[in-house]
Amino acid sequence: MTSGGLSEWASPRDWKITDEAGYRSPGPFGRRSREKEMPAQLTIGEFSVMSQLSKKALRHYHELGLLEPAHIDAFNGYRHYDTSQLRTAQIIRRFRTLGMSVPDIRAVLATDDVDRRNQIIGAHLRRMETHLRETREAVGSLRELLEPTGRPIGVEFRSVPATRAWAITATVATPDFGDWYRGALREIRSALNAGRHTPSGPAGGLYAPELFGDEIGEATVFIPSSATSGATGRVMIVEIPEAELAVTVHRGTHADVDRTYGALGSYVAERLLSVDGPVRENYLAPEDDPHGELLTEICWPIFRTTTR
Repeated sequence: MTSGGLSEWASPRDWKITDEAGYRSPGPFGRRSREKEMPAQLTIGEFSVMSQLSKKALRHYHELGLLEPAHIDAFNGYRHYDTSQLRTAQIIRRFRTLGMSVPDIRAVLATDDVDRRNQIIGAHLRRMETHLRETREAVGSLRELLEPTGRPIGVEFRSVPATRAWAITATVATPDFGDWYRGALREIRSALNAGRHTPSGPAGGLYAPELFGDEIGEATVFIPSSATSGATGRVMIVEIPEAELAVTVHRGTHADVDRTYGALGSYVAERLLSVDGPVRENYLAPEDDPHGELLTEICWPIFRTTTR
């Protein structure tokens, strides 16, 4: 490439050159018929057409160090690429179409370690699979909302006595809840197993209204057990207080648990039974699979003066 941006294998009369925002077009004699095997140099416009990446994207990738031009004219600053860079551009385009982050793409392109490269790509594919599963769940839930069955939920009134349990309590932000919940449940289960203690009931949770309304609030995850010693780390032996509860069962995924919450909350509110206090959940199955079919008791605190 000369300082004027002309190809080494084409004379000035063979090409008309515009600025970086334009495209190089054949002169009156067209391209020379003799092909050289060395990579041909291209304007950013030509490279954009061949790679299907916009000039804006190419400039952005240059700034990020992801795809640098083969040559930058010292006089006018125009970017020039060569045909050997098309494969890299195609790889970048496909990864970006799949939603891979720029840092991950840079890491894939920079490493010669096949295992490391596969590790990065595999991690991204797993994230995509999770997103796809969540999207399918959301679509299914939306379809059910658009075609409501109108079936009433079954509600049971239950007086729950105070219960000893091994528990972890923390103030949790809603976006962090899933990871916190799974980690806390594993830690409690591990502590019980270490002491060879047997749970006396299904795992459960107590969640303050602020966790839903303010996106941060107190959360307690617990597993009932009569064991009185041996708790370690964050695990505490506590007494889950007695409560009067309206209980219904949620069957399905976490994506549509809001429908069960809405139905139970409406049932309680319409009968003027609701009182302040944490919502309780009992995890019947599975306890810690956020994408599995759930069987969870949703328990709303209520006021009762008589046995129902």
